[in-house]
Amino acid sequence: MESNPSIQCIVSECRYHADNDDYCTLDQISVGRVDSYSSKSEDTDCESFISKDTAF
Repeated sequence: MESNPSIQCIVSECRYHADNDDYCTLDQISVGRVDSYSSKSEDTDCESFISKDTAF
């Protein structure tokens, strides 16, 4: 898959990480809350993350 220059990503453990550069290969991602209220970045997660180790 080609990298998406609109979504930067340094999480190389993700199945959707563009191996040769720090971008995502998805067209879009989903970002969600960790708790019921988010006031800082630590309160959010990329819900599109799937580990490279996860079997399909």
